[in-house]
Amino acid sequence: MEYSKSELRRSKVLELIKGRGKISVQEITEEIGCSEATARRDLDWLEKSGQIVRTIGGAIYEGTLKQQQLPSSELPFADKRFSQREDKERIAEAAAALVKEGDIVCLTGGTTTYFIARALKRHRNITIVTNAVNIASELADADDIQVVVIGGVMRAKSYELIGPLAESVIEKINITKMFLGVDGVSLEHGFTMHAELEVRIAQLLIARSSHVYAVFDQSKLEKSALFTVIPLRQASGIITNEQPEGWLKQACEEQKVAIHTERC
Repeated sequence: MEYSKSELRRSKVLELIKGRGKISVQEITEEIGCSEATARRDLDWLEKSGQIVRTIGGAIYEGTLKQQQLPSSELPFADKRFSQREDKERIAEAAAALVKEGDIVCLTGGTTTYFIARALKRHRNITIVTNAVNIASELADADDIQVVVIGGVMRAKSYELIGPLAESVIEKINITKMFLGVDGVSLEHGFTMHAELEVRIAQLLIARSSHVYAVFDQSKLEKSALFTVIPLRQASGIITNEQPEGWLKQACEEQKVAIHTERC
């Protein structure tokens, strides 16, 4: 079987990442002898194949994350959609109850925020800002809801739009309430995500938001993904499927972070 030049090149890139654990675009161009544009395209292809995790300016080998005992690698949206569904639907109802007519609501990507989008379809005269293509599609037939989609390059696993175009749009908008989907919640690392570029977009959206609510089910507790979005104290509140106990309850009380559940 003969391999194309691009296949052979990507194979070499993957071997370099495996050997080093992480790599930069500049290192790839020096080792492989290709252009930066080609190196970036190869990294994008390898990420879509599920073998690496893209970072700003480079990539990390998926196996390195497992060795560091971080949460399991990021799963595609389709694989996560029905996990903990009932819990996510309860969180969605609690989140929707916080939204009032005239609000400008931001939804980041994720399965929990997807269910929030579905719950918000009953509302009227609100604007929803999102960088997630699947959330925008879900809201396409919602009456009296204006949907603003932040442009950019789509990540296949999460359907989120990222990059300079997305960043330029965010600078021009104002948000009333933001619902932040996360991959992990811990006292030490706060609210965390797997993908660095998605973290960048989330942080810019947070800076434009009056209120920020982290949304997560109990399975995310005491887990830390690779990148911190914000520490616990910077959230206006948390929305989860049941009343927190232990360290999370204490931390929220001490740092004046509101707690919301469907039963409250």
